[in-house]
Amino acid sequence: MATRALTPSPATVETARARRTLHPYRAALATARGRTGLALVGLVVLAGLLAPLLAGHGPTDQSALALAGPGTPGHPLGTDDLGRDLLARLLHGIRADLGIIAVAVPLGAVLGCLLALAAAAHPIADTVVQRAFDLVLAFPGLILALAVTAILGPGRLPVILVIALAEIPVFGRLLRTGILVQRSREYVTAARVGGTSGGRILTRHVLPNAADPLVVQIAVSLTVAVFIEGAMSFLGVGVRPPEPTLGAVLSQSMPYLAQAPHFAAGPLVTVTVLVLGLSLTAEALNREIRR
Repeated sequence: MATRALTPSPATVETARARRTLHPYRAALATARGRTGLALVGLVVLAGLLAPLLAGHGPTDQSALALAGPGTPGHPLGTDDLGRDLLARLLHGIRADLGIIAVAVPLGAVLGCLLALAAAAHPIADTVVQRAFDLVLAFPGLILALAVTAILGPGRLPVILVIALAEIPVFGRLLRTGILVQRSREYVTAARVGGTSGGRILTRHVLPNAADPLVVQIAVSLTVAVFIEGAMSFLGVGVRPPEPTLGAVLSQSMPYLAQAPHFAAGPLVTVTVLVLGLSLTAEALNREIRR
């Protein structure tokens, strides 16, 4: 029996044609996965930016209602063990976390890319940079966090430095690999034969084609940064109390899990939504770039 080839519907063809006319990043964010991820991340970011307006209380304001449950008048999510409003601490914790990762990840990306460019300039520099990357990667994340905190003490700066240090070799090796791959392509050879300078080849041809994986990595690194900050605050080596972060609120809730499970619900749900949104966004970008 002859089989009939399946033909896509006109709507599917039009959708595919429209996506091909978009820039890959816009096309990725136009997919269902990209839109969902962007919406989840946007929801968390909006909550953090509007924290002073939405909270209704200061994150350190105390009341006589300790461990009050959700729905308590004036405290929609309840209170913590010191009578502080959990909604206010959650929103301001989001704000603090976003501020940290918004500085740390770009810092690590820029430094890693600069080192990769230095490595691409000369074989000796390449060897030195690669050994430096190996040295950083040899330290487990927790040991690196404890070492930085032991030198600088707890606070925002050590958390930013730990995240940036962890991301430098990631971005550096990714860009270095991209440069090496692009340098071996025929269009680079043709440009070199045509008399184009090495600097122009690097900036006009190699870097634009090697940059796509870096965009995906930024979304992945933001996810990793959320976990690093949460882990450091959870262990008490992150941001100094009483300033709230998601990890600090979660750490404070541990002794009261059986008595007041709502205490831990807010930061757990928020971290889950943020990480899921970033992961979906990274996956959408990765799929579209590799298409």
